[in-house]
Amino acid sequence: MDDAGPQQELIVRGGLCLLPGEGLVSADVVCAGGEIVALRTLGAASGRAIDVHGCLVLPGIVDIHGDAFERQIMPRPKTVFPLEIAMLETDRQLAANGITTAYHGITVSWEPGLRSLGQALKIIEVLDRLEERLLVDHRIHIRWETFALDEMADVQALFSRTKKPLLAFNDHTTPTLAGSRSEIKLRGSAERAMLDVSAYNELLQRIGQRQDAVPGAIQAIASVAASQGIAMLSHDDMTPDKRLAYRALGAAIAEFPMNQLTLAASAEAGDVIVLGAPNVVRGGSHNGAIGAEDAIRGGRCTVLASDYYYPAQLRAAFALEERGVLGLDEAWALISAAPAMASGLLDRGRIEVGRRADLVVISPTHRMPVMTIVAGRPVYRAH
Repeated sequence: MDDAGPQQELIVRGGLCLLPGEGLVSADVVCAGGEIVALRTLGAASGRAIDVHGCLVLPGIVDIHGDAFERQIMPRPKTVFPLEIAMLETDRQLAANGITTAYHGITVSWEPGLRSLGQALKIIEVLDRLEERLLVDHRIHIRWETFALDEMADVQALFSRTKKPLLAFNDHTTPTLAGSRSEIKLRGSAERAMLDVSAYNELLQRIGQRQDAVPGAIQAIASVAASQGIAMLSHDDMTPDKRLAYRALGAAIAEFPMNQLTLAASAEAGDVIVLGAPNVVRGGSHNGAIGAEDAIRGGRCTVLASDYYYPAQLRAAFALEERGVLGLDEAWALISAAPAMASGLLDRGRIEVGRRADLVVISPTHRMPVMTIVAGRPVYRAH
């Protein structure tokens, strides 16, 4: 790791750089003040340099939805580790996997335990307190459970953060009340909440009594979010009508549509469609949902997120190229330029003059990161 500040000029020399509209081009990338200030012919730039000859130089990965940090906090059921340890370890995993901007999918639910409001606020406080020590750019993706009515004011208060959060509308309560979630998933929810299954079910039934108030709450919080320029997502939509309703409220991003009808309707409407990179890597969904690779072949995927596994984004992009699904430029855009644009971060996601100097240097042999650079500062090096 390099301890030089982002204001110092740095030249990333001799790599094959993925440039918009040009593909892989041999060039020197000159970084200063945290930005890319010049792209020069190979060997033309002079100054402090890192030689990356033979390597790929790609835009840093932007993860629009990742919740693998939960496994750092609670690696086994009802076993909780200190948040500072968990988030510092998460930060290092992100850097090692080329993720330079990470939106953490932090759930605000009516449940106690891991996905409670109190835990969410503690995670955010720790990230804010550690910011100067963190290697990558950490941001917040609020996963608001729509039955969490008592938590609405605290969620809305997060909209005024300097780093604007994302807001996702989640409803895992309705299918649980309907009995459509498996016993394993129900037991997992209870363990996250630090409850036994019977106590969790009792709480669930009480929460279910507020269902008549949920539609109005969704409209109210969406209105506030829209007025403050918060990008919104709807999560796990089961029907085209549900996606239509959220789209009408300003949620332009469809996150993990659950079936082909909803996916097709989202694509036809021009939604940003987020699917899981692990789905691509594994060759299918872990829960029987639509296949991401098939959706990509059909032009029905805009963004690939890490979802629950940080290494998956990089691996998915290369897998799509290797399987002949997309060229590297199109595949990499799914994990860089497209998520940056969807989340309103127009300063990153491409290797262009004036953009943030967020780069990942890839070994051509192993296709793994050998260096990650965030705002012009090397934060990770493989040995």
